[in-house]
Amino acid sequence: MEIIIPILTAAVRSGTPILYATLGEILTEKGGVLNLGLEGIMLLGAYSGFSVAYSTGSAWLGVVAAFLVGCLLGLLHAFICVSLKGNQVVAGLAMTMFGTGASSLLGRSLVGFTIPGLDRISVPLLGDIPLLGPVFFQHDAMLYCSYALVLFFCWYFSSTRPGLNLRAVGDNPRAADAMGIPVAKIRYIYTMVGAGIVALGGAYMSLAYTKMWGELMTAGRGWIAVALVIFAIWNPARAALGAYLFGGVEAFQLRLQTAGTTIPAPILMMLPYLMTVAVLLFISIRKGKGIVFGAPASLGLPFFREERD
Repeated sequence: MEIIIPILTAAVRSGTPILYATLGEILTEKGGVLNLGLEGIMLLGAYSGFSVAYSTGSAWLGVVAAFLVGCLLGLLHAFICVSLKGNQVVAGLAMTMFGTGASSLLGRSLVGFTIPGLDRISVPLLGDIPLLGPVFFQHDAMLYCSYALVLFFCWYFSSTRPGLNLRAVGDNPRAADAMGIPVAKIRYIYTMVGAGIVALGGAYMSLAYTKMWGELMTAGRGWIAVALVIFAIWNPARAALGAYLFGGVEAFQLRLQTAGTTIPAPILMMLPYLMTVAVLLFISIRKGKGIVFGAPASLGLPFFREERD
């Protein structure tokens, strides 16, 4: 038990940035917009959150700044993909390259600096529960917000009219438009908010997980989140389980390195990404057998209103 609890605790903390990115992408894709720029958005979120927190002394101002920067990037992506009907895959890849380069350039002067960041808060009563308490309820407030976000999305997508409208836009925008639902407006809003949530995943890295800024510090977590959206079948609860599973793999390889294993460190560092490839391979095989995964029917397809019958 003394060995398991630290690994599970590290899995939850390590999986939280991936969870934020996955939830943001699920929100975006529910509206039919594909955004492959998660890695770049996370990096800019990590940089903007850290720089604001470092200059103001407030980690929460850093959180707000990261969310706003993410929303601006989402606005740019929505303009290209919704208004200009641009290729969503190309736009997303361009966003990744832009975010990677811009964060490295802007953050050069901050490399190596640290901040107090977000403090850990033990939840009364729940934090004292054996095993579950240390693993889930002795963390920082931003991690607790990710729990709430998962529950909120599960309720929002299935039990609210705005959530149903969002799903309608993602599945059949022409039918939604015929019912008077503003397709372009909805896609703009949720692409922006989704990118803002993705940026919070990056901010968690610099404000709570490491409490410092480093170039390329997300280390591919944005790409893992892209795969995790499919693995979770666009379900927020499954996304949480998957994020913690990937976080557990990362925590396990770090634990092996500190234990002095004879396995080369580069091979251990490959484990989370090998798992990502395995998940994508598994999904592709099942898709080839005709198993439907529940993706929004119009995902990645631009909507041309003038073509309505």
